[in-house]
Formats: sequence, C-alpha cells, structure tokens
Amino acid sequence: MANLRRRDFISRGALAAAAGAVGQKAIAAQSAAPGQSTPSYAGAKSYAATASPRPWTAPQRKGPAVSIDVHNHWAPEGYLKIKAELGQPDFLDPINHDLARRKQLMEASGIQMSVLTLGGFRPWQWVTPEQGARISRSANDSALEAHAAYPGTFMAGIELNCSDPVGSLAELNRVGGKPGLVCVHLPTSLAGREFLFEPEFAPVLTRTQELGLPILLHPLDGEPNWFAGHRLADAYSGIDPNANPMANRFPGLTNSLGNSLEMAVTISKLIVSGTLDKYPDLTFIATMGGGAIPYVGGRLENRSGNRAKQPVYSYLRRFYYDTLTFWPPSLRYLAEMVGSDRIILGTDNMYGPGNQITDQPHAVIDQANFNDEDRDLILRGNLKRLFKLA
Repeated sequence: MANLRRRDFISRGALAAAAGAVGQKAIAAQSAAPGQSTPSYAGAKSYAATASPRPWTAPQRKGPAVSIDVHNHWAPEGYLKIKAELGQPDFLDPINHDLARRKQLMEASGIQMSVLTLGGFRPWQWVTPEQGARISRSANDSALEAHAAYPGTFMAGIELNCSDPVGSLAELNRVGGKPGLVCVHLPTSLAGREFLFEPEFAPVLTRTQELGLPILLHPLDGEPNWFAGHRLADAYSGIDPNANPMANRFPGLTNSLGNSLEMAVTISKLIVSGTLDKYPDLTFIATMGGGAIPYVGGRLENRSGNRAKQPVYSYLRRFYYDTLTFWPPSLRYLAEMVGSDRIILGTDNMYGPGNQITDQPHAVIDQANFNDEDRDLILRGNLKRLFKLA
C-alpha cells in the first residue's frame, strides 16, 4: 500500500510538473522580452485615467480611400415609399439614398466601398407576408441597381422578411448569387422571437450556407425590440423627458447598452444551442464589435448550460466583428480574443443630416496601434477575402 501511494504521489507530481511547464510556457509567450519589464496599468496608467473624450473623432491617418465599410445603412427610394404607404414612414432623410453624394462623403473619410443594408427600423415585426415580400424585393432590386451603377463603390446585404420563412427562402433563391449581394442581412431577434432557431427558418440557413454567403447580424430598433424592455428606458437610464419622439427614438440605454447585450445573447445562443455545429460552413458578421461577447465569453463557457461540441472560445472565429467598440483598448482586446483577421471596419454611418456617426472612421483603429499588416486586414483585407473580391 505504501508503494502504491508512493507511485501515485510520483505520478501526480509528474503530471503537475508537466502542467506547470505548459502553463509557464504559455505565460512566457505572452510576457515581455528578456530584459524588458511588463507594463503596469495601475492607477494613473489606466485607460480610464488617461483617455481623451470621444476618441473616434480624433484625426485619422491620412491616405487614399482604401477601406471597406461593412456596417452602414441606407434607405432606397422605393423602400421609403412603401413604408410610408403602409403608414410607417422611416425617419431616414431621403438624401440618404443619393449615391453620388454618399460616394463623395465616403471618399472624403477614407472609405472606398460600402456594404449597404437597411437601418434598424426594418419592418419585419409588423408586415404581412405579402407586404414583407414587396419590401424585401424592392430593397434588393435597389441594391442591385446601386451596385450596377457604382460597382467599385457599393455592395449590399440581401434583405429578407424573416417573419415569413417561406417568403424569405423564395427571395433568397431569387437574388442569391447575383452580383454585388455579398451577405444576408438578418436581425438578431424579432420583437423577442428567436426566429433564427425556429425549425421553420432552418431552410433559409441551409440555403445561405449552400450559397456561401455570410449572415450579417444587426438588431432591430423600436419598442417591441428593446432588450430588457423598459428597464433600459426608465427614469434611471438617461431618459430626456422633454425630447420629442423623433429625437428619443433610441431612448435611454436601449441602443448603447441594449444592442450590445442583444448581440451577445444571439452569439451565445448560436454557440450553446449547437446551431454552429449544425451549419459548420456558415459564417456570421457581428456588428457592434460583437457587443459584450468578447468580455463575457469565459463566463459563458464556465457557467451556462451548453450543448456545443467544443469550448466556447473555439467558436469565436466563426464570426467576423466590426470595429464599433469606440475605445481603442476595447478594439485591441477584441483582436487579442478573436484575431485581427476577424475584425472588419464598421461605421454605422447613414449619410444623412445628423446621422453621421463618425467622419474619422479609421481613428480608433489608428489609436489601437496595430501594425501595418493588421491595420490593412481590418480596413479591407479581411472583407476582400470574405466576400471574394479581386
């Protein structure tokens, strides 16, 4: 018995030593080079103590228009007309679909090409199947016309009325594979309904995978789609009681925090539900930098019920993430988590009065101090690869 305990002790010691060696190698790989000290971020060296306000407005590096913007919105004329006819006018200014003007503004801010998608007030939660089919068909035809008129400037996401899976599949089959339509644009949820995971919607995901198109995820706006309901639109959420309805269409924390949580929930459900395992060749684009997911992924792996076949972190590179983190250290952290080859430029610009999120879209990328190779990947290289652009 003593010998058995001794052998067990030696065996466990060897295993511990091996594990320790592996751990030390991992730590060493992330440490500073010999002779250099690891930087401290304590107190006055923290970002919170050293940051400047609104870093996304700082002047960006000068250079020609080279980048590709995956996250910006438009409202083509036919789309606006149909919504108005149905009694739900869109708030976007008609100047938004002036393509020549958009092109000029893009080039002035360093953007060479944009992927056009409808805004957050897409009507899928309130349309009938017939109305939804009309709207998606009009939007997609307008996108095809925009690409034909400016093939080097505009591409687009395919718009589908996700409340109608049969109609969505029909429209996807109608336009899938046509020039300039490089992804499928879907909401994260539909007025609280998890349509992405419903069996009726599975044929749309299957067909999207067959077409080799990534799915660009963007939450819907409007009260039915507020994450956590009025909890993010209460008196403690920065509500301006004197604001008019148009100015307060994103009240309180419904957009800033709500959309970040909404994106994290959808990514998490795609992972833990086994959906990514079911569709192994389906790729997703997460707007808002993936929301909260880069920060909470470890807790998701440790604490949740999880039907995924692999650890949570192994699924993070099934997504591409736009750069809308607004703080440079947040963008660097995202790159450390998922890889610089999975980050793509997103601006959320709408090119209408009061709707330009930033006229320095590369500013945060520049301040994150990526090397030139990674910077080029983020600005254009990753999307050129994903969308198979020349």
